[in-house]
Amino acid sequence: MSDLNEVGERDNWICWLCDTPVDPDGSVNSDLGPSTDSYAAAKAKKGADVVERLAHRQCNTMRGKIAPVVPWSKDLFVVDPSPIFESVERLKAKGGREIVARCPDENDANQAAEWLLGRLSRLAPGSKFATEIKPGGGQFMLALRLDR
Repeated sequence: MSDLNEVGERDNWICWLCDTPVDPDGSVNSDLGPSTDSYAAAKAKKGADVVERLAHRQCNTMRGKIAPVVPWSKDLFVVDPSPIFESVERLKAKGGREIVARCPDENDANQAAEWLLGRLSRLAPGSKFATEIKPGGGQFMLALRLDR
């Protein structure tokens, strides 16, 4: 188990689930207090490296034993966005690339790509991802791949 302050500082005191600030001085017993996420630890094979992530206690508790939902930003213009967490898990397991969203113009696609890479730095620390934007059919496809 990692030290809560080390995890918080590494994650810039941002909850990996809801992507909002976590108060480093908050009580660990408070709903909005800091906690370390153990989802990856529960799924990891014995002896595998596990990276713990910072989460609000409430976010961590509400998630329980189900796969977390990591929402796309409401400020982005994306169409048919893929579930972020599931896409990341598939790419980490199998590699390749995956179309994760469609955007009406290149500027929207670039904004979504930049946001997604920033979000993934908290969702999957230690993994490097890259995005590709390809025009097609009057829209722009945003693809995600694990950058090995």
